[in-house]
Amino acid sequence: MANNPAEIRNMLRTYGKQLTSAKRLARFRRALKMSESVDVVTISRQARRRELVEKISREIIENLIVSGNENPVVSDILEQLELDFGEKYLFEYPLDGSDIQVIKETTSGIVDLPNEEKSQVMNRLWEITLEKVDRTML
Repeated sequence: MANNPAEIRNMLRTYGKQLTSAKRLARFRRALKMSESVDVVTISRQARRRELVEKISREIIENLIVSGNENPVVSDILEQLELDFGEKYLFEYPLDGSDIQVIKETTSGIVDLPNEEKSQVMNRLWEITLEKVDRTML
């Protein structure tokens, strides 16, 4: 505790500055909130759900499928993809950091897909994942 009158004045001056700053910040926040209220767009519940489904689907494709996770959702998605195309696919990120590679297992070995086929597989993977996540979400 401060015993010296000079220390007390310094302490009171510091508190005064903090109080002034807090008041300014509160006014700024109120002004900001009032200006935002005009621009706020309300998103329907269905649109929010769709946004969440897409976010989760993107996460599944970017992380779980590539990592070979033994998650039942991932297994179902890959199984459906295999049924749709009649082929088993592997997904990997190359070490150089480029786009995802889609690899097909064939009787003669592993083959990297040409761009057109890769695009078809990735589009179908996205559709299956969206459907699966949408069905399993509450």
